[in-house]
Amino acid sequence: MLRALARAFVGKMERDWNYDATYMRDLIAASPWTFAKFAVVTMLVGRRDAPGEALAAAGIVGTVAEDCGPCTQISVDMAARGGVPAPVLRAILAGDRAGMGQAASLSYDFARAVLEKRLEEADALRDEIVRRWGMKGLTAISLALTTARMYPTLKYALGHGKTCSKVSVAGEPMPVAKPLPLAA
Repeated sequence: MLRALARAFVGKMERDWNYDATYMRDLIAASPWTFAKFAVVTMLVGRRDAPGEALAAAGIVGTVAEDCGPCTQISVDMAARGGVPAPVLRAILAGDRAGMGQAASLSYDFARAVLEKRLEEADALRDEIVRRWGMKGLTAISLALTTARMYPTLKYALGHGKTCSKVSVAGEPMPVAKPLPLAA
């Protein structure tokens, strides 16, 4: 029963997002309970606890750090469907901090500092995030960064991370600055 529900969930996701989730199907075949627990993790991100642009920036930084296209594309598509404007998404992908706006650039800089283990910078940025959006906002941004990395990591670990693809925003091809440029 759980296996059938999980397969239906993945099938709908593939259709809704034009995304190849074969690696998720492999996880379901191995253990539907493990898949269910894995799928629940992304629901932990408090989508209302920080601005959508900030969550998108953290998620895209995390995804780009691990992936060369398909997972980045679904991250961009989900952010767009969640209301993040195309120019902001383009700026995040390009590493254009000025074009991102304040919320996205703060989260972008924080995510980069965390991933690059620039701890003093991360501490200062963390304090600013808490000042603006509280601990709920910090938690949401931190979970957006963390969960964004899980999917491509699992995909590659299960042997499905062999295809690169271009990323587009609102149907327009977009080069991805990889690694995303460091903050100035």
